[in-house]
Amino acid sequence: MKAALIVFGEDWGGLPSSTQHLIAHLADERKVIWVNSIGLRRPRLNRHDILRACKKIWPHKAPSANQGGKSSLPTGDNFFLIKPITLPAPRSRVARWLATRMLLKQLRPLLRSQQIEAPLLWISLPTAVDLIGHLEESAVIYYCGDDFSALAGVDHSTVTAREEELTAKADLILCASQKLVDKFPNAPTRLLNHGVDLALFSKPCARALDLPNDGRPIAGFYGSISNWLNLDLLATVIKKMPAWHFVFIGKTVVDVSALNALDNVHFLGERPHQQLPSYCQHWDTNLLPFIDNSQIRACNPLKLVEYLASGRPIVATDFPALRPYRGLVQIADGASAMVEALQASLQLHGLPAFSKATRHTVADKDWASQAQLTTQWLDAL
Repeated sequence: MKAALIVFGEDWGGLPSSTQHLIAHLADERKVIWVNSIGLRRPRLNRHDILRACKKIWPHKAPSANQGGKSSLPTGDNFFLIKPITLPAPRSRVARWLATRMLLKQLRPLLRSQQIEAPLLWISLPTAVDLIGHLEESAVIYYCGDDFSALAGVDHSTVTAREEELTAKADLILCASQKLVDKFPNAPTRLLNHGVDLALFSKPCARALDLPNDGRPIAGFYGSISNWLNLDLLATVIKKMPAWHFVFIGKTVVDVSALNALDNVHFLGERPHQQLPSYCQHWDTNLLPFIDNSQIRACNPLKLVEYLASGRPIVATDFPALRPYRGLVQIADGASAMVEALQASLQLHGLPAFSKATRHTVADKDWASQAQLTTQWLDAL
């Protein structure tokens, strides 16, 4: 059995992250203790944060209820899920000490019962840096999937300071984009691009029943409907294209009333991950309409490779992660350019050679191969 992993990540469940995809595969050959999020900011005394805290401690359904494929909660004796009771994103020395002791009290009995010695610490959230040195770990891996200094909803001063500490202590830093690799020029970094569930997104599936089906073209987006979407650009484009449907799938966390007032816009809400191909395989164009900021310039969205695996055209605003796919993705940073690109996409998706080309581009990027590459790096530590 390979060295066990203790993973400090986000809450397991919902739409699976890259960390969840990878760890689900790594759990096939090693024990994994997954510790749900210990927070990137201190909670506020408001309804949203109170409800979130209650759900973390007393979930109403199993963590894997909204997932499918390999990224659902692993079964068997190798995977353990901990919902921690601790202080989120502590700032003071005393609060950090107390938060660490609270977590150790939950972790150590499990380590003893499972006879886990010299585990690897996998840290996806820098606020877990205080656990380093307390679990007799053999090595520390920092999985950097975002530019936390630019991420919305984060206590930036606290997280940036913790990330600097983590970078100094990590034996290996895995980065999800080249921009993130460049952020750590003197650290032991590896570029680990996102994978894709090829079987899920490439295999033809039935059309979702709630997808508009009146013969008009459809442009679609799935993911968090947040402040990284260029809502002003979208509003202008949608008004210019009344003969198209624009479909958005995901949790809405910003004001979209201006878009929702348009007759050809459909906000369908969240959908389980395994159902997403029933939408993106059947709309005409995939959208990636991001704003231009430091967070987007550092990102490598999972949906990009999933869109490519679906075989449908992609129309996107420009950001660095698109560079390997520029011949297959239409870049449109202005409203007129996006309207033109959407119209052109109708000619593309009817071409079998185009769909074959997009799928071929990601044919070697399934999560199993990315996990195998990760295993080689972990075994070398």
